[in-house]
Amino acid sequence: MARGESYAVGPEDPAVRNIDIGKALAEVATLHPDRVALIAGVPDPAKRRQWTYAQLHEQAEMVARALVQRFKPGERVAVWAPNIPEWVLMEYGCALAGVILVTVNPAYQSDELAYVLNQSRSAGVFVLPEFRGNPMMHHLNKVRDECTELREVVRFDEWDAFLASGDDETIELPLVSPEDACMIQYTSGTTGFPKGALLYHRGLVNNGAHTADRMGVTEASTYMGSMPLFHTAGCVLAVLGALAKRATLVLVEMFEPGMVLELIETYRANAMLGVPTMLIGMLEHPDFESRDLSSVQAVCSGGSTVPAALVTRLEETLKAPFTIVFGQTECSPVASMTRPTDSIEDKANTLGGPMPGVEVKIVHPETGHTVELGTLGEYCTRGYHVMHGYFEMVEATAETIDSEGWLHTGDLCSMDERGYCKVEGRLKDMIIRGGENIYPREIEELLFKHPTVAEVAVVGLPSERMGEEVGVFLRAAPGEGISKDTLFAYLREHLSPQKTPRFWFEVAEYPLTGSGKIQKFALRKQWEEGQHQEI
Repeated sequence: MARGESYAVGPEDPAVRNIDIGKALAEVATLHPDRVALIAGVPDPAKRRQWTYAQLHEQAEMVARALVQRFKPGERVAVWAPNIPEWVLMEYGCALAGVILVTVNPAYQSDELAYVLNQSRSAGVFVLPEFRGNPMMHHLNKVRDECTELREVVRFDEWDAFLASGDDETIELPLVSPEDACMIQYTSGTTGFPKGALLYHRGLVNNGAHTADRMGVTEASTYMGSMPLFHTAGCVLAVLGALAKRATLVLVEMFEPGMVLELIETYRANAMLGVPTMLIGMLEHPDFESRDLSSVQAVCSGGSTVPAALVTRLEETLKAPFTIVFGQTECSPVASMTRPTDSIEDKANTLGGPMPGVEVKIVHPETGHTVELGTLGEYCTRGYHVMHGYFEMVEATAETIDSEGWLHTGDLCSMDERGYCKVEGRLKDMIIRGGENIYPREIEELLFKHPTVAEVAVVGLPSERMGEEVGVFLRAAPGEGISKDTLFAYLREHLSPQKTPRFWFEVAEYPLTGSGKIQKFALRKQWEEGQHQEI
């Protein structure tokens, strides 16, 4: 790269290790067998189960032996549950068994579940029958006949019987390579349907370790696991980050600010990861002032812009340094990150510099040429952290990872002379609500099918609390009227609650490009100027 071009490479230390997840767990279990590895952070203290590293490794091997009797190495097995300890045991067990774990959001409805199970060609699914009013077993039974490759269904409320089937220590486990795929996580796509990012051992182990290291997580500390396990922030940054630091992971079943504050105080937690909405919820909770949070040494966030005022408030109230991560699922997930010692301005306005072993460049979206420093372009990254590709989507993979191994993220950024980048917008119109990715095309396609809708545009509208909220701009079909209640109920039959629009507008016409495409940025600007009234 020429001097003055937007290109940066991360430090060589810590080095990228050539290791798989199972060996990483075995290593810590050997060195620190009696250290508490995992605590189930449930509301009732009497039900907070815990595992030492020796027990965690022993049960992970039992899970692996139970799995190899049912599945071949390389087959896909879906896990559909909230943050329960058995999810973590499945993560390690699948890694030891050479089985690819497919993560499924516990808020999914039947159509979304069927898509993931079929696209991943999952041979098995592990399911919690019900969670927070979502009848998951009912949804699974509804679509099971559509999932032609699904052979096995294991209920988490029958876990003990499953675990016991792996009690025979003579059952051999397969050889696993650090380069082997171990997980599929679903993310956005130009087709409007999620794509399965195929992630692998070495990428995940190192990314979890390096993120914890830069965040400031210390050896033998206590790490709050409040991010969902179906997301890389939970199963990589928390689970594998804690493993790298030989830490105790307190796993929060479902984020609730009051409970997280209690858990921090009870277990003297030193580190936590949370999207801005979680952190705001904790700061605004009535228990915040009365809880002893003096043990906290490191707080990390990402997923959406973090205002400078929030960074300042967090650092002043928690007396702990704050860091920001940036990346995407395809990056295992972190590519750039700020440092605890960075200024408030850098933490609020930049993504920090590249992670160890990671390259970053900013390119012209059309020519692909690396742009000069300070020039807007697409953020691209290359290194050990890049996924193998999208599962069984060759064309989509080729569109995202170029012939030189650069992953094109679709984010519009600029880079300064330090290699620190600023996000200026997105090439794709993905909405990030409370740290969770929502893809407008999926919602739009459903609404297009409704007889009362002629045209639809789903847009991310700025929200102080959530980062963005889902807004929908609808044009009625001739002779029809738009009923918000009818369309809301229609969407809820097919989509998770977080994807259902928060703001509803009816329009007579849309701002269009010269080629007739709806200008979503113009709709957003019109909304900000007060030109649209809610239905």
